[in-house]
Amino acid sequence: MTREEKLNVIEDLTAQLGNASTVYLADISGLDAATTSDLRRACFKANIKLAVVKNTLLAKAMNASEKDFGDLPGVLKGSTSLMFAETANGPAKLIKTFRAKTKDKPLLKGAFVEEAVYIGDNQLEALVNIKSKEEVIGDIIMLLQSPAKNVISGLKSGGGKLAGILKTLSEK
Repeated sequence: MTREEKLNVIEDLTAQLGNASTVYLADISGLDAATTSDLRRACFKANIKLAVVKNTLLAKAMNASEKDFGDLPGVLKGSTSLMFAETANGPAKLIKTFRAKTKDKPLLKGAFVEEAVYIGDNQLEALVNIKSKEEVIGDIIMLLQSPAKNVISGLKSGGGKLAGILKTLSEK
Protein backbone atom coordinates (compact mmCIF):
# COMPACT_ATOMS: atom_id res chain seq x y z
CA MET A 1 0.00 0.00 0.00
CA THR A 2 1.46 3.33 -1.03
CA ARG A 3 1.64 6.38 1.22
CA GLU A 4 -1.11 8.07 -0.79
CA GLU A 5 -3.41 5.03 -0.45
CA LYS A 6 -2.82 4.98 3.31
CA LEU A 7 -3.70 8.67 3.55
CA ASN A 8 -6.91 8.03 1.61
CA VAL A 9 -7.84 5.16 3.95
CA ILE A 10 -7.16 7.35 6.99
CA GLU A 11 -9.32 10.14 5.53
CA ASP A 12 -12.16 7.70 4.82
CA LEU A 13 -11.95 6.20 8.30
CA THR A 14 -11.86 9.66 9.89
CA ALA A 15 -15.01 10.64 7.98
CA GLN A 16 -16.77 7.41 8.99
CA LEU A 17 -15.80 7.89 12.63
CA GLY A 18 -16.96 11.50 12.52
CA ASN A 19 -20.37 10.56 11.14
CA ALA A 20 -21.00 7.61 13.46
CA SER A 21 -22.44 7.89 16.95
CA THR A 22 -21.92 4.18 17.59
CA VAL A 23 -18.62 2.42 16.86
CA TYR A 24 -17.69 -1.04 18.11
CA LEU A 25 -14.25 -2.65 17.90
CA ALA A 26 -14.32 -6.44 17.78
CA ASP A 27 -11.96 -9.34 17.25
CA ILE A 28 -13.27 -11.86 14.72
CA SER A 29 -9.94 -13.56 14.05
CA GLY A 30 -10.04 -17.32 14.06
CA LEU A 31 -13.48 -17.59 12.47
CA ASP A 32 -13.57 -19.85 9.45
CA ALA A 33 -14.84 -18.59 6.09
CA ALA A 34 -18.39 -19.91 6.52
CA THR A 35 -18.77 -18.42 9.99
CA THR A 36 -17.35 -15.09 8.83
CA SER A 37 -19.87 -15.07 5.98
CA ASP A 38 -22.65 -15.79 8.46
CA LEU A 39 -21.46 -12.89 10.62
CA ARG A 40 -21.34 -10.52 7.65
CA ARG A 41 -24.83 -11.63 6.61
CA ALA A 42 -26.15 -11.07 10.15
CA CYS A 43 -24.56 -7.61 10.20
CA PHE A 44 -26.16 -6.74 6.87
CA LYS A 45 -29.60 -7.85 8.10
CA ALA A 46 -29.18 -5.81 11.31
CA ASN A 47 -28.06 -2.72 9.35
CA ILE A 48 -24.58 -2.86 10.88
CA LYS A 49 -21.57 -2.03 8.73
CA LEU A 50 -18.65 -4.42 9.37
CA ALA A 51 -15.13 -3.63 8.17
CA VAL A 52 -11.71 -5.10 8.93
CA VAL A 53 -9.08 -2.39 9.39
CA LYS A 54 -5.38 -2.00 10.06
CA ASN A 55 -4.81 -0.93 13.64
CA THR A 56 -2.23 1.73 12.79
CA LEU A 57 -4.50 3.38 10.23
CA LEU A 58 -7.48 3.26 12.60
CA ALA A 59 -5.41 4.81 15.41
CA LYS A 60 -4.37 7.65 13.11
CA ALA A 61 -7.99 8.16 12.04
CA MET A 62 -9.11 8.26 15.69
CA ASN A 63 -6.46 10.87 16.46
CA ALA A 64 -7.48 12.92 13.41
CA SER A 65 -11.15 12.79 14.39
CA GLU A 66 -12.73 15.57 16.42
CA LYS A 67 -14.25 12.99 18.79
CA ASP A 68 -12.59 11.90 22.01
CA PHE A 69 -12.18 8.13 21.83
CA GLY A 70 -10.52 7.99 25.23
CA ASP A 71 -8.59 4.75 25.76
CA LEU A 72 -9.96 2.99 22.66
CA PRO A 73 -6.71 3.35 20.66
CA GLY A 74 -5.06 1.29 23.41
CA VAL A 75 -7.10 -1.81 22.50
CA LEU A 76 -5.89 -1.81 18.90
CA LYS A 77 -3.81 -4.96 19.08
CA GLY A 78 -4.20 -8.07 16.97
CA SER A 79 -7.06 -8.31 14.51
CA THR A 80 -9.62 -5.50 14.68
CA SER A 81 -12.98 -5.20 13.00
CA LEU A 82 -15.09 -2.05 13.05
CA MET A 83 -18.85 -2.18 13.48
CA PHE A 84 -20.88 0.96 12.71
CA ALA A 85 -24.57 1.09 13.61
CA GLU A 86 -27.42 3.55 14.10
CA THR A 87 -28.68 1.87 17.28
CA ALA A 88 -26.41 1.89 20.30
CA ASN A 89 -27.10 -1.68 21.38
CA GLY A 90 -27.43 -3.29 17.93
CA PRO A 91 -23.85 -4.55 17.57
CA ALA A 92 -23.78 -5.73 21.20
CA LYS A 93 -26.95 -7.78 20.71
CA LEU A 94 -25.57 -9.20 17.46
CA ILE A 95 -22.26 -10.17 19.13
CA LYS A 96 -24.12 -11.81 22.01
CA THR A 97 -26.46 -13.85 19.81
CA PHE A 98 -23.68 -14.77 17.39
CA ARG A 99 -21.43 -15.83 20.24
CA ALA A 100 -24.12 -18.27 21.38
CA LYS A 101 -23.37 -20.20 18.17
CA THR A 102 -19.57 -19.88 18.11
CA LYS A 103 -18.93 -19.94 21.88
CA ASP A 104 -16.05 -17.45 21.96
CA LYS A 105 -16.05 -15.10 18.95
CA PRO A 106 -16.49 -12.28 18.16
CA LEU A 107 -14.82 -10.67 21.16
CA LEU A 108 -15.66 -7.10 22.09
CA LYS A 109 -12.52 -5.00 22.34
CA GLY A 110 -14.28 -1.72 22.99
CA ALA A 111 -17.07 0.59 21.94
CA PHE A 112 -17.79 4.29 21.49
CA VAL A 113 -21.49 4.91 22.08
CA GLU A 114 -22.95 8.43 22.19
CA GLU A 115 -19.77 10.01 23.60
CA ALA A 116 -19.20 7.17 26.14
CA VAL A 117 -16.28 4.75 25.86
CA TYR A 118 -16.53 1.09 26.90
CA ILE A 119 -13.38 -1.02 27.08
CA GLY A 120 -13.25 -4.81 27.23
CA ASP A 121 -15.42 -7.82 26.58
CA ASN A 122 -16.82 -7.62 30.12
CA GLN A 123 -18.80 -4.53 29.00
CA LEU A 124 -20.91 -6.51 26.51
CA GLU A 125 -23.87 -7.02 28.84
CA ALA A 126 -23.94 -3.31 29.75
CA LEU A 127 -23.98 -2.43 26.05
CA VAL A 128 -26.77 -4.94 25.33
CA ASN A 129 -28.91 -3.24 28.01
CA ILE A 130 -28.53 0.26 26.56
CA LYS A 131 -31.86 1.48 25.28
CA SER A 132 -32.14 3.05 21.86
CA LYS A 133 -33.53 6.55 21.45
CA GLU A 134 -36.80 5.09 20.18
CA GLU A 135 -37.11 2.82 23.24
CA VAL A 136 -36.46 5.72 25.64
CA ILE A 137 -39.00 7.93 23.85
CA GLY A 138 -41.53 5.08 23.99
CA ASP A 139 -40.94 4.66 27.75
CA ILE A 140 -41.40 8.41 28.32
CA ILE A 141 -44.64 8.46 26.32
CA MET A 142 -45.95 5.46 28.29
CA LEU A 143 -45.13 7.20 31.57
CA LEU A 144 -46.83 10.40 30.43
CA GLN A 145 -49.93 8.56 29.20
CA SER A 146 -50.36 6.47 32.34
CA PRO A 147 -51.77 9.23 34.62
CA ALA A 148 -54.08 10.48 31.87
CA LYS A 149 -55.43 6.96 31.32
CA ASN A 150 -56.05 6.56 35.07
CA VAL A 151 -57.99 9.83 35.20
CA ILE A 152 -60.06 8.95 32.14
CA SER A 153 -60.90 5.49 33.46
CA GLY A 154 -61.77 7.05 36.83
CA LEU A 155 -64.08 9.53 35.16
CA LYS A 156 -65.79 6.77 33.23
CA SER A 157 -66.23 4.61 36.33
CA GLY A 158 -67.73 7.52 38.30
CA GLY A 159 -71.01 7.02 36.52
CA GLY A 160 -70.99 10.43 34.86
CA LYS A 161 -72.35 12.25 37.93
CA LEU A 162 -70.31 15.00 39.51
CA ALA A 163 -70.34 13.39 42.98
CA GLY A 164 -69.15 10.05 41.61
CA ILE A 165 -66.41 11.71 39.55
CA LEU A 166 -65.16 13.70 42.54
CA LYS A 167 -65.20 10.59 44.75
CA THR A 168 -63.25 8.58 42.13
CA LEU A 169 -60.67 11.34 41.65
CA SER A 170 -60.17 11.76 45.40
CA GLU A 171 -59.51 8.02 45.74
CA LYS A 172 -56.86 8.16 43.01
